[in-house]
Order: sequence, then C-alpha cells, then structure tokens
Amino acid sequence: MDTREKIKAIEELLELEEGTLEEDTVLDNLEEWDSVSILSLIVLLDEEYNKTITSKDIKEIKTVSDILKLME
Repeated sequence: MDTREKIKAIEELLELEEGTLEEDTVLDNLEEWDSVSILSLIVLLDEEYNKTITSKDIKEIKTVSDILKLME
C-alpha cells in the first residue's frame, strides 16, 4: 500500500473527503480528530497492519505523517 492509499484510509477513518489530508496536516486542527477517531485508529492499526500501539505512541501523534510511520 502506497502513501496515498494510506492517507485515503485515514481520511475514511476520520470521515473526511478524499484529498483533504496531506502528510503535514496537523491533526489537532481537525474537529474530526477526537477520542473516538483515536480508538478507530487503534483498531485500524491492529486489524489492517497488525500493529499494536501504546499510549506513548498515541501521545506522539501530531500529524498525518506520524500515523503513516505507525502504518509501516
């Protein structure tokens, strides 16, 4: 899966229109970025990418690029 496809998955997770997010998008600037979306992200990473993230990982997520790094 390439970067654009991963960003599209994040946009779907946040229920945003395709093309809304860029790698440098600051998540705190999005009203859609809330506790429910964080839980959804945890599930996505676990089910689709077989990744388990910690509370420390969550606290370090500031931009879309940070999520992409967790998807690697």
